[in-house]
Amino acid sequence: MLDAEQRSAAAELLWAAERDMAPVDPLTESFPGIDVVDAYEIQLINIRRKAAAGARVRGHKVGLSSPVMQQMMGVDEPDYGHLLDAMILDQDAPIAAGGYCYPRIEVEIGYVLGAPLPGAGCTEADVLAATEYIVPSLELIDSRIRDWRIKLADTIADNASSAGVILGEAWKTPAELAADGVDLADIEAVLYRGGPADPRGTEVARGNTSAVLGNPTWCVAWLARKVAGFGVKLEAGHLIIPGSCTRAIDATPGTSFRAEFAGLGSVTAEFN
Repeated sequence: MLDAEQRSAAAELLWAAERDMAPVDPLTESFPGIDVVDAYEIQLINIRRKAAAGARVRGHKVGLSSPVMQQMMGVDEPDYGHLLDAMILDQDAPIAAGGYCYPRIEVEIGYVLGAPLPGAGCTEADVLAATEYIVPSLELIDSRIRDWRIKLADTIADNASSAGVILGEAWKTPAELAADGVDLADIEAVLYRGGPADPRGTEVARGNTSAVLGNPTWCVAWLARKVAGFGVKLEAGHLIIPGSCTRAIDATPGTSFRAEFAGLGSVTAEFN
């Protein structure tokens, strides 16, 4: 484990990397003793620093929520990061790709909570009872670690490689989706990428919400239980994005994206 001074130094490296758009070497190389506990503490140092400057926590993201990614990272559970108010992006406003180090897009459904979730013992039934809306979303991920050369502690410390989230206009209650025969654990999603020469877009990724550890609702319940150990509660109004059902796609200037979710709707993003 790292001492308090080393954790502060690691947090400062990530802070400067994000501020200056200047990626740094992996923390797992610069601080060989770093572990998962250190990584979450480093993440919190920078979240608290942003909160002190006026940022508000709007929710959380779950990462490493596919068996393939867990196998690659050598872990048996997901990780998580924070969503701040400045990270909630408008699908009608172009996003400056140059404002990020290595931006990528992932396809996810989002859970908007209408009531707080219990911590320890939170179940999928609790999640569905507390969820006010399900929304189509695109997560914007980024890494402040050079060339995405990340190991588990690197991505956790770097706020789970999160950068933003774009929400679609179709907000439906779990009851409305159930009435339409939509199973949250079995929603087909297709991602299209377009550009000046291809305004309609070409399919670049396809997936199903079952890829999110079998059921994205399970991931939200896991998150509620996990953060409870750090004294954190998932509150009414929070947005939870439980993990991607497709591979990540690079977002470069001049590209646009449209994700279509069967039975739920669509969401778009444009980068300049």
